[in-house]
Amino acid sequence: MAPGPRLPGVRAGGGRMSVEARRVTLRQLTVVPDGDDVLIGDPERATFVAVPPVGGVVVRALLAGRTLAETAELAEREAGQPVDVDAFVQTLTAMGFVVGDEEVAPERTATVQHRGWLTGPPTRVVRPLFGRVAWTVYGLAAAFCVTVFALRPDLFPGPADAMVLPDAGLSLVVLVPLAFLLVGVHELWHWFAARALGLRSRFGVDRRLYFLVFETDLSQLWSVPRRARYGPQLAGLAIDLVLLAVFLSVELVWPGVWLVPGLVFAVVSTTLWQCMIFLRTDLYGVFVTATGCRDLWRVKTLLLRQAFGRLDASGTAELAAADPRDVRIGTWFRWLWLAGVAVGLAYFAVFYLPLLHTTATWTVAGLTTGTGTRFWWTLLGSTLLYLPFVSVTVLAVRERLSRR
Repeated sequence: MAPGPRLPGVRAGGGRMSVEARRVTLRQLTVVPDGDDVLIGDPERATFVAVPPVGGVVVRALLAGRTLAETAELAEREAGQPVDVDAFVQTLTAMGFVVGDEEVAPERTATVQHRGWLTGPPTRVVRPLFGRVAWTVYGLAAAFCVTVFALRPDLFPGPADAMVLPDAGLSLVVLVPLAFLLVGVHELWHWFAARALGLRSRFGVDRRLYFLVFETDLSQLWSVPRRARYGPQLAGLAIDLVLLAVFLSVELVWPGVWLVPGLVFAVVSTTLWQCMIFLRTDLYGVFVTATGCRDLWRVKTLLLRQAFGRLDASGTAELAAADPRDVRIGTWFRWLWLAGVAVGLAYFAVFYLPLLHTTATWTVAGLTTGTGTRFWWTLLGSTLLYLPFVSVTVLAVRERLSRR
């Protein structure tokens, strides 16, 4: 969800542009004030850039059907001096913002992803899910969960809670599909929140380090004011906390209900994962929005290469053109990301290794000594359990080949 560098071509001074009665037809661009800049972009292509305020004046005038001469007058009035509108229009054309260019699908943001945008349910249907009353419910659910864990720390789940059946392997065969279903609800809520703003999204599958992730592309959020972006970014966590509150309520009222501790474990583990902003989780998106960054992830990478002496000439030029806020935040965020890799390893060791060890024992026993139904059930269960880890490996190989 990053618009890239500031758009060149909007320059004040240097002589008055030639007066033209020509009109330029732009695509359906959005123009949104964002801090000291204006974000202009094409939601259909998910392409957004930051420009000075005078650039927003130019785009609004062209969208309104004004001639280049009229646009130049408005821009001069805004800037207090002549503006090179011709050069700006040339840059808009080069970026594909002018009608008449070849249609281009939005760039992929995940390794496996829909090519087109999903419209989804009507805005009026999903808007109540993200109104004041709904967010009050989400907030109360969060407060309830924190209070329950503070007063009843014994209810905080561990890997043992995933063993919902006497047989460890069968326990995970039951729990893993339910965990995927919960992830599906999480992503669905992102989609619904975007639809509540009249935006479109698309789903994808990618990896973060060694984690398989399902994600909702919310790139079109750059077309709305910053304050409106928080809802879709936090929507997944909001519904997670509501579900967690329901599961905890069941545990409090009917202790020992089958499967509920395993569901609590699944929701808590994914919620804690979202706190790892160094993995581009939901809270990373919130962090970028709150700090007003444009392309923090890329700038972080460039700064790390610079710190270790691996930044080439093109990278140096790219870093010099980066937004100052990205550079300022990225100066310390790069080290947070580096430390976060160790945290990710610890998370894997606490939540995943015990389960993998248990299921590995179950798999080996079932495949080597099992006969008949047990053998085939073990083969099916093992495929289901290890498919995410195989998928991560495949995605990593695809990424490497794509870079080459």
